[in-house]
Amino acid sequence: MKRLEGFTNALQKITGKALWVIPVVFLLISAGSATYSVREDELAVITMFGQVIRTDSAGLHFRIPWIQDVNKVDMTTHGVGLGYQVESGGQNIDIDSDAKMITSDFNLINIDFYLEYKVSDPIAYLFNTNDPEMILANEALSCIRATVSDYPVDEVMTTGKGQIQSEIREMLQKELSEKNIGLQVVNVSVQDSEPPTDEVARAFKAVETARQGRETAINDANKYKNEQIPYAEAEADRIIQAAEAEKQARIAEAEGQAARFNKMYEEYSRYPLITKKRMFYETMEEVLPELKVIITDGNTQTLLPLESFND
Repeated sequence: MKRLEGFTNALQKITGKALWVIPVVFLLISAGSATYSVREDELAVITMFGQVIRTDSAGLHFRIPWIQDVNKVDMTTHGVGLGYQVESGGQNIDIDSDAKMITSDFNLINIDFYLEYKVSDPIAYLFNTNDPEMILANEALSCIRATVSDYPVDEVMTTGKGQIQSEIREMLQKELSEKNIGLQVVNVSVQDSEPPTDEVARAFKAVETARQGRETAINDANKYKNEQIPYAEAEADRIIQAAEAEKQARIAEAEGQAARFNKMYEEYSRYPLITKKRMFYETMEEVLPELKVIITDGNTQTLLPLESFND
Protein backbone atom coordinates (compact mmCIF):
# COMPACT_ATOMS: atom_id res chain seq x y z
CA MET A 1 0.00 0.00 0.00
CA LYS A 2 2.85 2.35 0.87
CA ARG A 3 4.53 1.48 -2.41
CA LEU A 4 1.36 2.34 -4.33
CA GLU A 5 1.09 5.68 -2.58
CA GLY A 6 4.75 6.44 -3.35
CA PHE A 7 4.25 5.58 -6.96
CA THR A 8 1.17 7.81 -7.13
CA ASN A 9 3.03 10.71 -5.56
CA ALA A 10 5.92 10.32 -7.99
CA LEU A 11 3.53 10.20 -10.94
CA GLN A 12 1.83 13.38 -9.75
CA LYS A 13 5.20 15.14 -9.52
CA ILE A 14 6.16 14.06 -13.04
CA THR A 15 2.76 15.07 -14.42
CA GLY A 16 3.01 18.45 -12.75
CA LYS A 17 6.39 19.07 -14.32
CA ALA A 18 5.12 17.91 -17.75
CA LEU A 19 2.28 20.41 -17.57
CA TRP A 20 4.89 23.16 -17.33
CA VAL A 21 7.08 21.72 -20.10
CA ILE A 22 4.29 21.49 -22.72
CA PRO A 23 3.49 25.24 -22.71
CA VAL A 24 7.19 26.05 -22.84
CA VAL A 25 7.71 23.76 -25.85
CA PHE A 26 4.63 25.24 -27.54
CA LEU A 27 5.93 28.77 -26.98
CA LEU A 28 9.34 27.85 -28.38
CA ILE A 29 7.79 26.32 -31.51
CA SER A 30 5.50 29.30 -31.95
CA ALA A 31 8.40 31.73 -31.59
CA GLY A 32 10.40 29.79 -34.18
CA SER A 33 7.54 29.84 -36.69
CA ALA A 34 6.68 33.49 -36.10
CA THR A 35 9.60 34.70 -38.26
CA TYR A 36 10.36 33.97 -41.88
CA SER A 37 12.76 35.33 -44.51
CA VAL A 38 12.12 36.24 -48.14
CA ARG A 39 14.89 36.12 -50.78
CA GLU A 40 15.66 38.90 -53.24
CA ASP A 41 14.05 36.97 -56.09
CA GLU A 42 10.84 36.17 -54.15
CA LEU A 43 7.65 37.76 -52.91
CA ALA A 44 5.67 36.37 -49.98
CA VAL A 45 1.87 36.44 -49.95
CA ILE A 46 0.45 36.34 -46.40
CA THR A 47 -3.03 34.95 -45.85
CA MET A 48 -5.18 34.67 -42.75
CA PHE A 49 -8.33 32.54 -42.66
CA GLY A 50 -8.09 32.21 -46.47
CA GLN A 51 -7.88 35.98 -47.11
CA VAL A 52 -4.83 37.78 -48.44
CA ILE A 53 -3.71 40.43 -45.97
CA ARG A 54 -0.37 41.59 -47.47
CA THR A 55 2.67 40.80 -49.61
CA ASP A 56 6.24 40.97 -48.30
CA SER A 57 9.43 41.59 -50.28
CA ALA A 58 12.99 40.53 -49.47
CA GLY A 59 14.01 40.53 -45.80
CA LEU A 60 13.05 39.12 -42.39
CA HIS A 61 9.35 39.33 -41.47
CA PHE A 62 6.95 38.27 -38.72
CA ARG A 63 3.59 36.52 -38.74
CA ILE A 64 1.08 35.18 -36.25
CA PRO A 65 1.91 31.48 -35.87
CA TRP A 66 -0.80 28.92 -36.66
CA ILE A 67 -3.11 31.65 -37.96
CA GLN A 68 -1.26 33.36 -40.79
CA ASP A 69 0.17 31.38 -43.73
CA VAL A 70 3.17 32.37 -45.90
CA ASN A 71 3.14 31.57 -49.64
CA LYS A 72 6.44 32.39 -51.36
CA VAL A 73 6.48 33.03 -55.11
CA ASP A 74 9.57 32.94 -57.35
CA MET A 75 9.65 36.21 -59.33
CA THR A 76 12.56 35.33 -61.65
CA THR A 77 12.24 34.63 -65.38
CA HIS A 78 11.53 31.03 -66.38
CA GLY A 79 11.68 29.28 -69.73
CA VAL A 80 9.80 26.42 -71.35
CA GLY A 81 10.14 24.72 -74.72
CA LEU A 82 7.11 24.51 -76.98
CA GLY A 83 7.12 21.73 -79.56
CA TYR A 84 10.05 19.87 -78.04
CA GLN A 85 11.40 18.51 -74.80
CA VAL A 86 14.95 18.25 -73.53
CA GLU A 87 16.17 14.73 -72.75
CA SER A 88 18.54 13.93 -69.90
CA GLY A 89 21.49 13.99 -72.29
CA GLY A 90 20.67 17.54 -73.36
CA GLN A 91 19.22 16.55 -76.75
CA ASN A 92 16.05 18.22 -77.98
CA ILE A 93 13.31 15.80 -79.03
CA ASP A 94 10.39 17.12 -81.10
CA ILE A 95 6.86 16.58 -79.85
CA ASP A 96 5.04 16.05 -83.14
CA SER A 97 1.62 16.91 -81.77
CA ASP A 98 2.88 20.35 -80.71
CA ALA A 99 5.60 21.07 -83.30
CA LYS A 100 3.77 20.19 -86.53
CA MET A 101 1.77 23.12 -87.92
CA ILE A 102 0.19 24.24 -91.21
CA THR A 103 1.08 27.45 -93.03
CA SER A 104 -1.07 29.82 -95.09
CA ASP A 105 -0.06 28.07 -98.33
CA PHE A 106 -1.15 24.70 -96.86
CA ASN A 107 2.34 23.32 -96.23
CA LEU A 108 3.25 21.38 -93.11
CA ILE A 109 6.21 22.50 -91.04
CA ASN A 110 7.85 21.41 -87.80
CA ILE A 111 8.61 24.48 -85.70
CA ASP A 112 9.86 24.81 -82.12
CA PHE A 113 9.62 27.83 -79.85
CA TYR A 114 11.22 28.82 -76.56
CA LEU A 115 8.94 30.82 -74.24
CA GLU A 116 10.28 32.98 -71.41
CA TYR A 117 7.86 34.20 -68.76
CA LYS A 118 7.65 35.40 -65.17
CA VAL A 119 5.11 36.11 -62.46
CA SER A 120 3.61 39.57 -62.72
CA ASP A 121 0.94 39.27 -60.01
CA PRO A 122 1.76 36.77 -57.24
CA ILE A 123 -1.76 36.87 -55.76
CA ALA A 124 -3.44 36.07 -59.10
CA TYR A 125 -0.77 33.43 -59.75
CA LEU A 126 -1.50 31.66 -56.48
CA PHE A 127 -5.27 31.87 -56.24
CA ASN A 128 -6.89 32.54 -59.64
CA THR A 129 -6.15 29.11 -61.11
CA ASN A 130 -4.80 25.76 -60.03
CA ASP A 131 -2.15 25.41 -62.77
CA PRO A 132 -1.17 28.74 -64.41
CA GLU A 133 1.82 27.18 -66.23
CA MET A 134 -0.42 24.70 -68.03
CA ILE A 135 -2.78 27.49 -69.08
CA LEU A 136 0.24 29.49 -70.30
CA ALA A 137 1.52 26.57 -72.41
CA ASN A 138 -1.90 25.91 -73.95
CA GLU A 139 -2.48 29.57 -74.77
CA ALA A 140 1.02 29.85 -76.23
CA LEU A 141 0.46 26.89 -78.57
CA SER A 142 -2.88 28.34 -79.64
CA CYS A 143 -1.33 31.72 -80.44
CA ILE A 144 1.57 30.08 -82.27
CA ARG A 145 -0.72 28.02 -84.48
CA ALA A 146 -2.91 31.02 -85.28
CA THR A 147 0.10 33.16 -86.21
CA VAL A 148 1.99 30.54 -88.24
CA SER A 149 -1.15 29.84 -90.28
CA ASP A 150 -1.06 33.46 -91.52
CA TYR A 151 2.37 33.11 -93.18
CA PRO A 152 3.63 31.09 -96.18
CA VAL A 153 6.12 28.36 -95.41
CA ASP A 154 9.17 30.11 -96.88
CA GLU A 155 8.62 33.17 -94.66
CA VAL A 156 8.12 30.96 -91.60
CA MET A 157 11.48 29.34 -92.25
CA THR A 158 13.42 32.45 -93.30
CA THR A 159 12.55 36.13 -93.40
CA GLY A 160 9.31 36.13 -91.39
CA LYS A 161 10.65 34.76 -88.09
CA GLY A 162 11.09 38.14 -86.42
CA GLN A 163 7.59 39.31 -87.29
CA ILE A 164 6.07 35.97 -86.26
CA GLN A 165 7.77 36.11 -82.86
CA SER A 166 6.56 39.68 -82.28
CA GLU A 167 2.94 38.85 -83.19
CA ILE A 168 2.90 35.75 -80.97
CA ARG A 169 4.26 37.72 -78.01
CA GLU A 170 1.62 40.44 -78.36
CA MET A 171 -1.24 38.01 -78.88
CA LEU A 172 -0.20 35.78 -75.97
CA GLN A 173 0.24 38.69 -73.58
CA LYS A 174 -3.26 39.91 -74.46
CA GLU A 175 -4.72 36.47 -73.72
CA LEU A 176 -2.87 36.22 -70.40
CA SER A 177 -4.10 39.67 -69.35
CA GLU A 178 -7.69 38.69 -70.09
CA LYS A 179 -7.40 35.44 -68.13
CA ASN A 180 -5.59 37.18 -65.24
CA ILE A 181 -3.46 34.22 -64.16
CA GLY A 182 -0.61 36.40 -62.87
CA LEU A 183 1.92 35.60 -65.61
CA GLN A 184 3.48 37.80 -68.28
CA VAL A 185 5.46 37.01 -71.42
CA VAL A 186 9.11 38.08 -71.47
CA ASN A 187 10.10 36.72 -74.87
CA VAL A 188 9.12 34.22 -77.55
CA SER A 189 11.79 32.95 -79.96
CA VAL A 190 11.89 30.41 -82.77
CA GLN A 191 14.33 27.64 -81.89
CA ASP A 192 14.12 25.62 -85.09
CA SER A 193 11.91 25.26 -88.14
CA GLU A 194 12.14 22.63 -90.84
CA PRO A 195 9.89 20.79 -93.31
CA PRO A 196 8.48 17.45 -92.16
CA THR A 197 10.24 15.42 -94.94
CA ASP A 198 13.85 15.24 -96.17
CA GLU A 199 12.88 15.94 -99.78
CA VAL A 200 11.12 19.17 -98.89
CA ALA A 201 13.99 20.07 -96.56
CA ARG A 202 16.48 19.76 -99.42
CA ALA A 203 14.30 21.94 -101.63
CA PHE A 204 14.11 24.63 -98.97
CA LYS A 205 17.86 24.49 -98.45
CA ALA A 206 18.31 25.07 -102.19
CA VAL A 207 15.95 28.04 -101.99
CA GLU A 208 17.83 29.43 -99.01
CA THR A 209 21.16 28.98 -100.82
CA ALA A 210 19.77 30.85 -103.83
CA ARG A 211 18.45 33.59 -101.57
CA GLN A 212 21.84 33.95 -99.91
CA GLY A 213 23.46 34.10 -103.34
CA ARG A 214 21.09 36.86 -104.31
CA GLU A 215 21.90 38.77 -101.15
CA THR A 216 25.61 38.36 -101.85
CA ALA A 217 25.17 39.65 -105.40
CA ILE A 218 23.16 42.62 -104.14
CA ASN A 219 25.80 43.42 -101.53
CA ASP A 220 28.57 43.19 -104.14
CA ALA A 221 26.61 45.46 -106.48
CA ASN A 222 26.04 47.98 -103.71
CA LYS A 223 29.74 47.86 -102.85
CA TYR A 224 30.66 48.49 -106.49
CA LYS A 225 28.11 51.30 -106.67
CA ASN A 226 29.51 52.93 -103.55
CA GLU A 227 33.01 52.67 -104.99
CA GLN A 228 32.05 54.06 -108.41
CA ILE A 229 29.81 56.92 -107.31
CA PRO A 230 32.66 59.05 -105.87
CA TYR A 231 34.73 58.45 -109.04
CA ALA A 232 31.75 59.31 -111.26
CA GLU A 233 31.02 62.44 -109.23
CA ALA A 234 34.66 63.53 -109.49
CA GLU A 235 34.66 62.87 -113.25
CA ALA A 236 31.40 64.78 -113.65
CA ASP A 237 32.87 67.68 -111.69
CA ARG A 238 35.98 67.64 -113.90
CA ILE A 239 33.85 67.66 -117.06
CA ILE A 240 31.74 70.52 -115.73
CA GLN A 241 34.84 72.53 -114.87
CA ALA A 242 36.36 71.83 -118.28
CA ALA A 243 33.11 72.85 -119.98
CA GLU A 244 32.98 76.01 -117.91
CA ALA A 245 36.55 76.84 -118.90
CA GLU A 246 35.76 76.14 -122.56
CA LYS A 247 32.69 78.34 -122.30
CA GLN A 248 34.69 81.21 -120.89
CA ALA A 249 37.34 80.75 -123.59
CA ARG A 250 34.70 80.74 -126.31
CA ILE A 251 33.07 83.84 -124.87
CA ALA A 252 36.41 85.62 -124.70
CA GLU A 253 37.22 84.58 -128.26
CA ALA A 254 33.82 85.68 -129.50
CA GLU A 255 34.18 89.02 -127.75
CA GLY A 256 37.63 89.42 -129.34
CA GLN A 257 36.28 88.54 -132.77
CA ALA A 258 33.43 90.98 -132.30
CA ALA A 259 35.85 93.75 -131.29
CA ARG A 260 38.07 92.94 -134.28
CA PHE A 261 35.06 93.04 -136.62
CA ASN A 262 33.91 96.35 -135.22
CA LYS A 263 37.37 97.79 -135.68
CA MET A 264 37.54 96.42 -139.23
CA TYR A 265 34.13 97.87 -139.98
CA GLU A 266 35.31 101.28 -138.89
CA GLU A 267 38.27 101.00 -141.29
CA TYR A 268 35.97 99.80 -144.05
CA SER A 269 33.66 102.76 -143.50
CA ARG A 270 36.55 105.14 -144.04
CA TYR A 271 38.51 103.23 -146.79
CA PRO A 272 36.25 100.62 -148.41
CA LEU A 273 38.43 99.69 -151.39
CA ILE A 274 41.69 99.43 -149.50
CA THR A 275 40.05 97.46 -146.75
CA LYS A 276 38.51 94.99 -149.20
CA LYS A 277 41.84 94.34 -150.88
CA ARG A 278 43.62 93.96 -147.59
CA MET A 279 41.01 91.49 -146.36
CA PHE A 280 41.32 89.57 -149.65
CA TYR A 281 45.08 89.31 -149.41
CA GLU A 282 45.01 88.31 -145.74
CA THR A 283 42.43 85.65 -146.47
CA MET A 284 44.46 84.24 -149.34
CA GLU A 285 47.55 84.19 -147.17
CA GLU A 286 45.71 82.18 -144.54
CA VAL A 287 44.12 79.79 -147.03
CA LEU A 288 47.14 79.31 -149.27
CA PRO A 289 50.20 80.06 -147.13
CA GLU A 290 52.66 78.27 -149.44
CA LEU A 291 51.33 79.77 -152.70
CA LYS A 292 53.13 82.65 -154.37
CA VAL A 293 50.84 85.25 -155.86
CA ILE A 294 51.80 86.95 -159.15
CA ILE A 295 49.90 89.99 -160.38
CA THR A 296 49.75 90.74 -164.12
CA ASP A 297 47.54 92.71 -166.52
CA GLY A 298 47.77 89.95 -169.18
CA ASN A 299 50.05 91.93 -171.50
CA THR A 300 53.17 92.31 -169.45
CA GLN A 301 55.91 89.89 -170.40
CA THR A 302 57.78 90.16 -167.10
CA LEU A 303 56.07 88.59 -164.10
CA LEU A 304 56.71 90.16 -160.75
CA PRO A 305 56.19 87.85 -157.79
CA LEU A 306 54.24 89.43 -154.97
CA GLU A 307 56.00 88.50 -151.78
CA SER A 308 54.16 88.33 -148.48
CA PHE A 309 53.83 91.65 -146.80
CA ASN A 310 53.01 92.72 -143.30
CA ASP A 311 51.69 95.98 -141.88
